[in-house]
Amino acid sequence: MNMRLYALAALAVGAACIAGPLPARAAYPEKPIRIVVPLAPGGTVDLVSRLLAKGLSDELGQSVIVENKPGASGLIGTRDVAHAKPDGYTLLAVANTFVSAPAFVPNAGYDPLKDFAPITQTCQIPMVLVAHPSVPQRTVKELIERARAHPGEVSFASSGIGSTGYIAAELFSRQAGIELLGVAYKGNGQALTDVVGGQVMTMFDQVSTSGPYIGTNKLRALAVTTATRSVLLPDVPTIAESGLPGYEDVTFNAILAPAGTPAAIVAQLHEAIGKVLAQPALREQLGGQGVEVKVSDSPAAFGVYLKQAAQKYQGIAQNRPAGS
Repeated sequence: MNMRLYALAALAVGAACIAGPLPARAAYPEKPIRIVVPLAPGGTVDLVSRLLAKGLSDELGQSVIVENKPGASGLIGTRDVAHAKPDGYTLLAVANTFVSAPAFVPNAGYDPLKDFAPITQTCQIPMVLVAHPSVPQRTVKELIERARAHPGEVSFASSGIGSTGYIAAELFSRQAGIELLGVAYKGNGQALTDVVGGQVMTMFDQVSTSGPYIGTNKLRALAVTTATRSVLLPDVPTIAESGLPGYEDVTFNAILAPAGTPAAIVAQLHEAIGKVLAQPALREQLGGQGVEVKVSDSPAAFGVYLKQAAQKYQGIAQNRPAGS
């Protein structure tokens, strides 16, 4: 090596020694994580998110907080997360509405497949058709007969067009050939409160949230939406066995992040959520409320599930009767 090259090499080594080693990338997470629930408090998404947040705080060693941002069938909070920094510190808790709303609502403001990074499904919940005790009809068949005789008279509450309750009612009314009157709220909890109060006649709601009111006779369960009867309501028939064969509708909850969130962070969150939801005490607590824990095999597998769901809801929306 000539003297000039030797001198340059020595300078480079000296500079490296002065500068020191490159700083290591900070380990995730290094600050609190926020889970946005785009619905009002009181529904299943809120319930599951709060239990999950508590477990994740212990698992990840950082505070995980739940923030409710209700409005427009979940669109407002969902849009906020879609535009959040994709760094793993802002997550979104969703139900079917996340995928169905863009199919039913023009200019929803987000694309469920392009604007988010799927992490995992968290659970699935059977739904139940409930009525206020003042409603004289005690069976699905009787309710359908009333709706046929008086189109638009039988009302149902939901958290808006495209929400889980709305979709269940849409499928029900279409298959039965009837017209129902939809009453929209900012969140599932508010909708349920008004059905319990008698302001609205019926509602398609998760077993987990309606169960306590059914047990105290503040609501009457007419039928469950699953293909088989619920273990929590073994005496309540399915809609399929009540006169609408083939009817089935099950809701899901899930966690996502903004698109562009690093794959390593997504994988870490998937693993952490899986560990939390595997805890026997938590599974027992949710199971007692009709919520079945269900974690996706991987973020990619959940992405496939979302794509299939989006196609399903697009088909329903495209074939929706005019004016409904």
